[in-house]
Amino acid sequence: MLEKQFGLEAKGTNVRTEVIAGITTFLTMAYIIFVNPDILSTTGMDRNAVFVATCLAAALGSAIMALWANWPIGMAPGMGLNAFFAFTVVAGLGFTWQQALGAVFISGLVFLFLSVTGIRRWLIAGIPHSMRSAIAAGIGMFLGLIALKTSGFVVPNEVTLVGLGDLTQIPVLLAAFGFFLIAALDALKVKGAILIGILAVTVISIAIGASPFGGVVSMPPSILPTFMQLDIAGALTVGIFHVILVMVLVEVFDATGTLIGVAKRAGLLTEGPTHTNKGLGRALMADSTAILAGSLLGTSSTTAYVESASGVQAGGRTGLTALVVAVLFLLAIFFAPLAGSVPAYATAPALLYVACLMLREFAEIEWADVTEAAPAVLTAVMMPFTYSIANGLAFGFVSYALIKLMTGRAREVHLATWIVAGLFVIRFAFFME
Repeated sequence: MLEKQFGLEAKGTNVRTEVIAGITTFLTMAYIIFVNPDILSTTGMDRNAVFVATCLAAALGSAIMALWANWPIGMAPGMGLNAFFAFTVVAGLGFTWQQALGAVFISGLVFLFLSVTGIRRWLIAGIPHSMRSAIAAGIGMFLGLIALKTSGFVVPNEVTLVGLGDLTQIPVLLAAFGFFLIAALDALKVKGAILIGILAVTVISIAIGASPFGGVVSMPPSILPTFMQLDIAGALTVGIFHVILVMVLVEVFDATGTLIGVAKRAGLLTEGPTHTNKGLGRALMADSTAILAGSLLGTSSTTAYVESASGVQAGGRTGLTALVVAVLFLLAIFFAPLAGSVPAYATAPALLYVACLMLREFAEIEWADVTEAAPAVLTAVMMPFTYSIANGLAFGFVSYALIKLMTGRAREVHLATWIVAGLFVIRFAFFME
């Protein structure tokens, strides 16, 4: 049955290899079941319900990827977009979390439309490589700031805006230990380094009495506090326009880049135009539908995980790898007490380490050309310094178009970039709160 469904022999793999690959991928991305509830609960969402929604969204998304696209790629609520959801849309712009979920649903519909029509590939081809790299790096810086603030390393300062926190505090010390542990384990190629780091800090924190212990296993908590709570009508307001625009842009770049990158490593892409790859087309559709499902369950945008590359490295070549990931996320819903025992300063090191990995994208920027480098830097630095991914994207796209225009190189700017820049200008001119 598995051979018929996944074509294992044709891909040069077997059930044992695929199962091991699936377990490997799950271990490298399982940190999201602790981090996502931690971030989204800051909006007032029920933490336990978000935990269940995270597990179910990841399981459903991975199952769709497995059974429809037959690709070894795990899906789960994405890092960066969950921070945008919580800290920009809700905390910054003042929308309710129900309206934010409505925006996720609408962005999923737009994303699905772009995937079906082929506009998604046109957008990807039209956005400059330097800008794509800058977006990833900027989100990394934003996550890094959130991690440092959560752990107590960075505190408000009236004179300098921000300052160094008290390094003798237990949360700060444990967060520092967690970060170094994760970095060391990852350098030593230990599978699940981030997950181990989160659990190690949690265990130490409980052992010394710094945080309470709620247990390990129980029946799953109710998902009703977030299930079908999205407010689509409330999201259809003038002010939410740029929120949906940012969600779509980040989803387009992040998910597509991950799918293509991991698929290339697995040898799943044939030579030639991307539209000739049947698997890629189905994978694009799979991650589009997963966003819609996640918004109904009660979580921020679901996306393909670059950590899937670890499973590919372990030999995963088919959807059976993703199916194993889906099953393990389903089993994870029974560990809600453990998730509730994880303090914020235990997930902060994971955020900071993910930030480090994302900042590697700075190397891909074309530094020798200032018309490429300046907008890229502006994109990246405006995200943490304005505490908004949306502002970073806006300043980056507008500055890219303007600098090219002012240097007589307007022809180098793709129509897609002009359109996105124009939309952000309209947002600043007419829809600023």
